[in-house]
Amino acid sequence: MKLRVLGCSGGIGQGLHTSSYIIDNDILLDAGTGVGDLSLAEMRQIKHVFITHSHMDHVLSIPLLADTLYADLQEQPLLVYARAETLKVMKEHIFNWQLWPDFTELPDKNTPVIKFVEMNPGDEITLDGRRIEMVDVNHTVPASAYIIESDDKVFAYSGDTTTTDNLWDRLNQRDRLDFLVIETSFAEEEIELAKLAKHYCPSLLAQDLKKLKHKTQIGVSHLKPGDEARIFQECVDAINGEQTLRQLTSDDRFQI
Repeated sequence: MKLRVLGCSGGIGQGLHTSSYIIDNDILLDAGTGVGDLSLAEMRQIKHVFITHSHMDHVLSIPLLADTLYADLQEQPLLVYARAETLKVMKEHIFNWQLWPDFTELPDKNTPVIKFVEMNPGDEITLDGRRIEMVDVNHTVPASAYIIESDDKVFAYSGDTTTTDNLWDRLNQRDRLDFLVIETSFAEEEIELAKLAKHYCPSLLAQDLKKLKHKTQIGVSHLKPGDEARIFQECVDAINGEQTLRQLTSDDRFQI
């Protein structure tokens, strides 16, 4: 299983892109601004998009992808997977003929270039041997993590979350965990804001990682622009060597 980081920042700026990750060239996890760095040929390889939640920094490239690839998608529609609440928000507030054309009805309702696929936490979909499970997490809107298993390797992507038990319970039911991408948006001094916004800060992350039975590689994502070095170092200090952390950057690539 190949992982490419297109965007992993908590905001935008030169070289900074919001949440978007490619698995094996054809699966997109979230669709933030990082998708814009792909070539047209790379975009055409994307067949499946799994969305964690409805916030703009995770979905804004979906309408642009539909527009850019419109002719290609008439041959094979782009499949967008998310929980019902997320799909409802996208339908009402993005693909509503006002903010953007409704590509779930174009060129017509019977053969749209985008198809929404509803998933519920606990659901699992298999795509070419890769098993993808949706897991409920704790954010300000209904949100999900994804666990992907392929060739006995296990990868997990938290999306946006804060203190939770469910994600760790599901991961602990696996025999192994080879790589985890987890968010930590705020520095420790902003712990109250982190709690309000339902994101991690270093101490909250450290407390939750104690629930994980696996020792694994952990990519830290969603750091606020301009404060990345401080937040990451605070994570390292809070974890105190109990796990191996890596600060993710755009275009990082991993073989899992």
